[in-house]
Amino acid sequence: MVDNQGSAPHDDTTTAPGPLGGDYWRLWTASGLSNLADGVLKVALPLLALRFTDSPLLIGGVGVALSLPWLLFALPAGALADRLDRRWAMLSANTVRGSLVLALFLGLSLDLGSIWLIYAVAFLLGTTETLYDTTAQSILPQLVRRDQLSRANGRLYGMEMAANEFIGPPLGSTLVAVGLALALLTPGALWLAAVGALFLVRGRFRVSRTGPPTSMRADIAEGVRFLWSHRVLRTFAVLAGVSNFALSAVFTLLVVYAVGPGSPLGLTEAAFGLLFSAFAAGSLVGAFVAPWCERVLGRSRVLWLSVLPFALLALTPGLTANVWLVGPGFVIGGIGIMVWNVITVSLRQRMAPGALLGRVNSVYRLLAWGTRPLGAGVGGLLAQFLGTQTMFFVMGLLILTLLVPLLRIDDTALDAAESSGDPSTH
Repeated sequence: MVDNQGSAPHDDTTTAPGPLGGDYWRLWTASGLSNLADGVLKVALPLLALRFTDSPLLIGGVGVALSLPWLLFALPAGALADRLDRRWAMLSANTVRGSLVLALFLGLSLDLGSIWLIYAVAFLLGTTETLYDTTAQSILPQLVRRDQLSRANGRLYGMEMAANEFIGPPLGSTLVAVGLALALLTPGALWLAAVGALFLVRGRFRVSRTGPPTSMRADIAEGVRFLWSHRVLRTFAVLAGVSNFALSAVFTLLVVYAVGPGSPLGLTEAAFGLLFSAFAAGSLVGAFVAPWCERVLGRSRVLWLSVLPFALLALTPGLTANVWLVGPGFVIGGIGIMVWNVITVSLRQRMAPGALLGRVNSVYRLLAWGTRPLGAGVGGLLAQFLGTQTMFFVMGLLILTLLVPLLRIDDTALDAAESSGDPSTH
């Protein structure tokens, strides 16, 4: 059985009152520590790779290695999230991630470092991330009421973005500049602290399953059928895949565009981390204003408008190498991306039955995140042969195409999709 809070079905386009609960804030703390570790490595790994190569194509390979597991293992991770105790799955994933960065540190310390070692560790980190992130998103409706999901997601995403993008990247770049040991051992210590916070979350989080035992293949197929049969979820997953394809190319090759005296921006490693912080600052704002935006403007209008900042984030470095223009573009882009995430994730959590949520999340993320390694690879090729700024501009234009299918999804369609969820499972 699941230690699960039930709630009556009702519309949730407003912020629900009432406390979110101590277990929610323990999960919030653990996710903050985990995302801080992710943010450090997001900058540390490409900067470490620069010590072995200056090829945009090979640097792009780091992003491919980190994100490829979403293409390969997202569906099994979702099936496991619906079979295992979700808290214990998160505990195990973080323990493995801490061990991996320790192994990378030892390898580099013994002079065994290479771009291929970085690729291998990045791939394994991405593999454990598929399980951790899928279960973390699936466990939230077991900790808060259905009518609190927008507020809970906003608080959680705001903290995650602050840690992953605002604090982590500048910290990572500073740690790399200070010393290799700090850059790799710090994420390991943060993941260990996150394990401690998760241990304090009370209860069991294995969802109850009725009927005869089923195979992993059958479980995965059930999740695929559920998502594909819901037009709104299917559309959002495909649109997220297109945007992540483009944004993966932008963020993976940003280090080539920004760092070093020969780059267009000419930033130091420490200043490069601050550029990520500009994006994170906007995302933090977006996380807290998203519930207000959907209440005042309506969800469909807000989702359509949020695509414009997505495109601006990519188009700005494609049009100018002035850091005082690129930085604000990243701030505005962060606002749009976070508003989109809070609204669409909350909708998905309300629609999917609790016993199926892990698999629905994994199918969604396969479509949404499985494009990231492709984007990193294509971005590397475009940057290699056409130039980094041209690649940014092309990706910005691609993001603008998302506006067309969004015109077919209005608030009536969103309300109907949300009411089709099974509230008894949340």
